[in-house]
Amino acid sequence: MNEEYVLQLQHISKEYPGVQALKDVSLEVKKGEILALIGENGAGKSTLIKTCSGAVIPTSGKILVNGKEFTSMSPQLAAENGIAIIYQEFNNVKGLSAAENLFLGNPIRKGMLIDKKAMEKEAEKAFAQLNIKIDPKRLCGELTVGYQQMIEIAKAIKQNAKVLIMDEPSAPLTSAEVESMFKVCELLKSQGVSIIYISHRLDEIFRLSDRIVVLRDGEYIKTLITKESHVDELIRLMVGRELTETYPSRPDCIRHDETILELQQVTGNGDTDISFKLHKGEVLGLGGLVGAGRTELAQMIFGAVEKSSGKIIFKGKEIHPRSPRQAIDAGIALVPEDRKRHGALLTLSVKNNINMAIYNRISQLSVINSKKELETANSYKTNLLIKTPTVNQLVRNLSGGNQQKVILGKWLAANSELIIFDEPTRGIDVGAKFEIYSLINNLVEQGKSILLISSEMEELMGMSDRIIVLAEGKMTGELKKESFDQNAIMRLASAV
Repeated sequence: MNEEYVLQLQHISKEYPGVQALKDVSLEVKKGEILALIGENGAGKSTLIKTCSGAVIPTSGKILVNGKEFTSMSPQLAAENGIAIIYQEFNNVKGLSAAENLFLGNPIRKGMLIDKKAMEKEAEKAFAQLNIKIDPKRLCGELTVGYQQMIEIAKAIKQNAKVLIMDEPSAPLTSAEVESMFKVCELLKSQGVSIIYISHRLDEIFRLSDRIVVLRDGEYIKTLITKESHVDELIRLMVGRELTETYPSRPDCIRHDETILELQQVTGNGDTDISFKLHKGEVLGLGGLVGAGRTELAQMIFGAVEKSSGKIIFKGKEIHPRSPRQAIDAGIALVPEDRKRHGALLTLSVKNNINMAIYNRISQLSVINSKKELETANSYKTNLLIKTPTVNQLVRNLSGGNQQKVILGKWLAANSELIIFDEPTRGIDVGAKFEIYSLINNLVEQGKSILLISSEMEELMGMSDRIIVLAEGKMTGELKKESFDQNAIMRLASAV
């Protein structure tokens, strides 16, 4: 064994029915380095790290930890050998304290009783070791997402983790929390802990990592030294092609004489006195900071929450959507921010998901027309370039970008005329983003109207025809395309 490496994956392959998730992938992790693992959604990143943690058993290949060879891992074996993973969904219990979460499953006891004071004292030491200030007595559910993540990291280090795997760790964090997380990563690196860091955010990769491993379509592509690489090279290696522009161009599709949606002084769900118009064939961007009220506004338009006052006018008629079903029947769709919880039914097939909004149309006396169901699913699989071997594949087995396409397919099958996209590219890679942008362009060229909510300033400016900005539940301004400016949007979003 090369003493330099604490973890080696050699010729790892993983097959599922009809899917080759990993094909002969090898990589090595050095002691005290931050190794970035990148690739498009569906490249095999999550499957690969799960072979390290014991959540997935490889079909072939071997894993070496400090020279000790394994054909597969179990969660217990991984923990015993110093491998820990921080998933996007944390494993903490909101109703327990920070200290209790730190010792979850292995509490300190005094005789037969759990010794809370001893756990709180040890938790204080563990948090201090990471230079973070968390009250050990505070309930986990009362802490910010950033602090909840720190508890997970502290738990791993307390269990003597020498290899820490972080899967999209910055996705749920604010910019300030991301900075704190970076400091903890750099501190752990200085203490000899190795980190495998998975992120779609290439700026983070360049900021934090020492080396970069690129996967594509389940295969190892290349290892690069971070300081010697360039963003264009990484994108080309990830997607296997040149992306000539970040935001695909589109012709002017706006029909200014045809208003599809108008809000008149709409109040409710934390928003106050919101008024605007959205034209047919237009992408209207909705900007603002976290908590500005953008998602809350989308929920009112979609009927998930009732407005308190004001008017919602759709295609020239006032509507009163009191449920999503009423909004769907009117021709309004919402692709939600949390696609796993609210957008897609992960335990059902692609076919079921795409047809979900139209089963009432393709059924008679509760009997589904199977031929129409299959034709519809296959049509949108082809048109939206959904990467799946069959429409019978469960949605949970698809990448984030393909899950997003399935949700979009559902609304297109329902013949929606207004589609609200809430953070449509969050957590998906650069290649899949380009495909989503191209789909949005195709929709407006077909006469659909888009309300685009995004926290990514460049995305908002790159895809919108106009942008309205909210701050603290109120509309603070509107910008036309020729006036787009990051500083101007930020001033409006900050209400200064």
